Amino acid sequence: MYKLIACDLDETLLSDDVTISQRNIDAIKAALNKGIKFVPATGRGYNSIQNVLNDLDLKDKASEYVISFNGGCITENKDNRIIKFAGLEYSEVKALFQIGREFDVCIHVNTKNKLFIYNANDDELNYVMARNSFEVIKDPDDLSFLKNEDVAKVIYGNTDLDYLSRIEKVIREKGYNLDISYSSNRYLELNPQGVNKGQGLHELAANLDIDLADTIAIGDNFNDLSMIKTAGLGVGMKNVNPKIKQYCDFITNSDNNEGGVGEVIEKFILDK
Repeated sequence: MYKLIACDLDETLLSDDVTISQRNIDAIKAALNKGIKFVPATGRGYNSIQNVLNDLDLKDKASEYVISFNGGCITENKDNRIIKFAGLEYSEVKALFQIGREFDVCIHVNTKNKLFIYNANDDELNYVMARNSFEVIKDPDDLSFLKNEDVAKVIYGNTDLDYLSRIEKVIREKGYNLDISYSSNRYLELNPQGVNKGQGLHELAANLDIDLADTIAIGDNFNDLSMIKTAGLGVGMKNVNPKIKQYCDFITNSDNNEGGVGEVIEKFILDK
């Protein structure tokens, strides 16, 4: 029997309007009532998803958890207690920031408690404002304010995925030791090597003494692929990136706007 569900948020649990469908809410609460752990596994920071936890009655709850920053942080929801955090060195942040400037992309710097953004156009600002609070970096030549911050990851934003793949190639050629993935069909995500959602799921399951065979992972894009491969049941949404369908054990009939997460729970947990 499945005991833990790790679920991506954007384009998976959340509809395009960044709300949670009633089908998803009802199914998740039914799973929780059966003692199943429902763990948001997101590229965002844990502070930015408190509204999601509130909607699911998981906010500030003991023995409930979040995997955030693509596996860079694991927290218990009660007081957002940090169980694990892994981030980038300041020197790495500066170097990656400079590469982003050279390619003229939007740059996100995710610290433990705040998101900083540079070079965002209106489309990017609208996308982020619906999901996160942030501060604009006004002087890109002075990143000293980050020197004593815990930086979880750096993101490059551009809706031209071929362009982002060119940047990835440059980063790999330069020999940076990073875990690189893509999300939301607009982001190139740069975490420390070995930091990904799959590893986060592995560590949390071990912490809770849950066999990985008893876990479900649900996602839609490349930053979800590691946990889809790691879980006992790897699920892709109907709107999953076509290139990762081959790695999924199950593809939903419903997309993120139609309660696809609810469909998974109904089928594999509630036996409907």
